[in-house]
Amino acid sequence: MKWTRFSSTAAVYLVLVLGALFTLGPFLLSILTAFKTREQFAQQPALSWPDPFTLENFALLLNGPAQFGRAILITVLAAVLILVGQLICSILAAYAFARVDFPGRQVLFWVYLSTLMIPPVVLVVPLYLMMTEVGLRNSFWSLVLPFAFASPYAIFLLREYFRGIPQELIDAARLDGANTLDVLVEIVVPLSHPIIATLTLITIVSHWNSFMWPLVITTGTQWRVVTVATASLQSQFNGNWTLVMAATTLALVPLLVLFLMFQRSFVRSIAITGSA
Repeated sequence: MKWTRFSSTAAVYLVLVLGALFTLGPFLLSILTAFKTREQFAQQPALSWPDPFTLENFALLLNGPAQFGRAILITVLAAVLILVGQLICSILAAYAFARVDFPGRQVLFWVYLSTLMIPPVVLVVPLYLMMTEVGLRNSFWSLVLPFAFASPYAIFLLREYFRGIPQELIDAARLDGANTLDVLVEIVVPLSHPIIATLTLITIVSHWNSFMWPLVITTGTQWRVVTVATASLQSQFNGNWTLVMAATTLALVPLLVLFLMFQRSFVRSIAITGSA
């Protein structure tokens, strides 16, 4: 019996270790290659340790013609503005769908939620035509405005979370003279920090990794974002893979920092929604 239990446990850990290797292998390859020279990359095995370490790839990215530092700044600004707009609009809409009683609330919610079934690629042409008509093509605001308002996914998550908040707390606030906005700002939002942190992480990651829309709506290097700048390095520098891997490593750092900042809230939101 003990041998059977040990064998099953060892098999589970073996599968987990193999899965971790396949998952973390590309990231390890990216980091190791980023600190190598082109000669080291060509002469040494892919997963060999850089000897010596070099920062010339990062210096060329940030100070050279690639203008990768500008791309990072533009991506950060766009992601932050989209996040602020989506959180404000989604919180207001989700609270209305969860706690405000008005005619057609359920029908309107499910109709709005059904837009999740529309593939994002279908919206590229209409959005492009709209941005062109208002003169915003190849501008910073063309990266932000199409996504700066409430998203169906965010509203759905927030609505379900808001519905789990005890009605007694809201009724008590009403008795103390709080209006709808006071209840939302002083009670609902503070109690919803885990799910808001999760949405913050999801929103920033999705728009940080966005590629198709920035590629379509912008031209040149002025408003180039991280994903487009990284893709262009492959042709711009004749397949300099050490430079490309340095770019991917730099692009990963803000996301890792963000995850470490919101890790506890993210895990807590999963535990709460799972238990519900």
